[in-house]
Amino acid sequence: MADAVIIDAVRTPLGKGRPGGALAGVHPVDLLAHPLAALVERTGLDPRVIDDVIVGCVGQIGEQSTNIARRAALAAGYPERVPATTVDRQCGSAQQAIHFATQGVLAGAYDVVVAGGVESMSHVPMGSAVAGADLDGTRLSERYPDGFVPQGISAELIAARWGLDRSALDAFALTSQQRAASARDAGRFDHEIVPLKVAGPDGGPVEVAVDEGIRASSLDGLAKLSPAFRSEAMAKRFPQIHWSITAGNSSQITDGAAAVLITSAERAAQLGLRPRARIHALVVEGDDPLYMLTAIIPATRKLLARSALCLRDIDLFEVNEAFASVVLAWASELGADLDKVNVNGGAIALGHPLGASGARLTTTLLNALEQRDDLKLGGAATQGAKRRMSLRGMRHAVALFLQHAPIGDLPIEEQYQVVADLWFALVRTWPEAWNQPRTHLLTKGIGVHGVSLLAADIVKFAMREGEN
Repeated sequence: MADAVIIDAVRTPLGKGRPGGALAGVHPVDLLAHPLAALVERTGLDPRVIDDVIVGCVGQIGEQSTNIARRAALAAGYPERVPATTVDRQCGSAQQAIHFATQGVLAGAYDVVVAGGVESMSHVPMGSAVAGADLDGTRLSERYPDGFVPQGISAELIAARWGLDRSALDAFALTSQQRAASARDAGRFDHEIVPLKVAGPDGGPVEVAVDEGIRASSLDGLAKLSPAFRSEAMAKRFPQIHWSITAGNSSQITDGAAAVLITSAERAAQLGLRPRARIHALVVEGDDPLYMLTAIIPATRKLLARSALCLRDIDLFEVNEAFASVVLAWASELGADLDKVNVNGGAIALGHPLGASGARLTTTLLNALEQRDDLKLGGAATQGAKRRMSLRGMRHAVALFLQHAPIGDLPIEEQYQVVADLWFALVRTWPEAWNQPRTHLLTKGIGVHGVSLLAADIVKFAMREGEN
C-alpha cells in the first residue's frame, strides 16, 4: 500500500512584517534556507537523496521572484542536483506544496521531498505583485459585474452574515493572544521553532527564538481600535456591514518560513528515519469569491464525509485566523467547540506569513499532537483516540487531516509492523471501524486553508523529548 509520512517539520520564529521587525534584516532567500537546512541537520538526512523541494510563496516579485525555492535550497547547502520549484495558491501555498509532495510520494514519482513556504512581508509587501494591473479581464468581469472586494470587506460580510458582533470578535482575538503567550511561556513552541541569528541594532548578532507578534492585550484595549476597512463606497454597496474588523481581531502581517520533510514509510526505514505522521487523503474545494474566506466550511464537510467521520470525532483544530470572523463563522456553521480550536493561539497572535502559513500550521499542529498525547500504550496500542484538524482560507480552502498512533516508545522495526497491522486491520473493517469513534486505533486531525481544500489523513508516530 502506497503511503507518505512526515519525518520532521520546523519553522522560523515569526517576525513583524515591516521595517524594524525582528526578521526584517533577513533576505527572503536566507529566511527560507534556514528551515531547509534545519531539516537536514535535525534528521541527519543526506541531502543527496532529496528528489525535489516544493515551496509556497505568494509575493513572487523582487527578492522573492525567479523561483525562490531553488535559490534557498542552494543557500541551504543542498546539492546542485536537487531541483526546486515555487508554487502559489495564495494563503494555501505552503500546504499546497505539502500536497504536491505527498502526491509525488504516493504516485512513486518521489522518494524524499521537502515541502514548505516563505513570505517576507517586510521585504515584499502584500499586493506588490499586482502592480496596479487589471486582474480580471473581460470574461471574469462579465460573470461578476459588481466586482470583487478586498479580504477585509469579505471578513466584514462574514461577520454580518453570521451575526458576529464586535465584542465576540475581540474576545476571540484576546483568547488567541492569551493562548499563544501561554504556549510560548510553557515552551510548547520550542520543538518547532529553529532560532536564527540576525544583526542587532549595534550590528552584532542577536538570536531570534520566539514569535514577535505575541503581545499583552485586553478587551478594553481592543475595543479602542478603529475599524480597519471602513469605506463609504462599500457601506453603500453592503449596508448590512457593521464595521467590526480591526487590526486587533485580524491576522498580523508577518515574516516567516517553514519546511516539512516527506517520504514513504519504506524509504524512511531504509534511511533510518523515524516518521512522525502519515498522510493519506488530499482534496480541494472552492466557495463564493465574494465571501472569499468561507471555503473552510464546505472544505471541512467534504473532508469529514470522505473520511467517514463527524466533527465530534476531532479533538483539536487549527484554523487559520485570517480574521476572527472567519473562525467564528466556521465554528458556528459546523457546531465546533472553540475550546478545541487553536489551543496554542493562531495567526491573530502569531502572524500570517502568507506563503508559509500552510507549513507553519502543519508544523504547529503536529507538535500539538505530540504534546497532548495521552493515549495509553497497550499490547495492541488500541486504547483511546485523538483527532486534530487545522483550517485556513481564501476563496478556496485547504485542509490537512492528521492521524496519530502512540507507538513512539517501541523499537523502529516494531513501530512499522504495528502501524502496518493496524492500518490493514482498519482497511479490512472499513467502514465499521470508523463508526466506533472512541475505539479508533489511530489519532485523527484535519487542517483547512481558505485557498484550496487539501486534506491529508496522517498516522502520527509519537516522538517525545530526547528521542531520535
